[in-house]
Amino acid sequence: MNTTTARLIMVNLDCQDPRRLAAFYGELLGLPVTHSEDEYAMVSDGTTSIGFGRVPDHTPPAWPDTTGAKRYHLDLAVEDLAAAENTCRALGATVPDFQPGGDRWRVLLDPAGHPFCLCPTSQS
Repeated sequence: MNTTTARLIMVNLDCQDPRRLAAFYGELLGLPVTHSEDEYAMVSDGTTSIGFGRVPDHTPPAWPDTTGAKRYHLDLAVEDLAAAENTCRALGATVPDFQPGGDRWRVLLDPAGHPFCLCPTSQS
């Protein structure tokens, strides 16, 4: 008996430049950009998608945000933390000073300012 009520098909992120963010995540995750317009863009593996919607006055969340409730973020599994961080930076991500995971994982900000974490698939 299947007790699943729902399954995740898409996560949508607000931003000012959907095309740029879709290109960033498409390259980072190895997913094709399946839709790209000024107002909305998407990357997808055919099962799960990430959409990017244009919000002209979008302000990225603060990191860390000590004045509000925690917002969602993406955790991405990586084989080599340093190599993945370098790739993300080359694609336009930035590394904030505040790093709550120490050397265990790395928080980065995508080109629109959304935080995401690079998580090694194994810890030494």
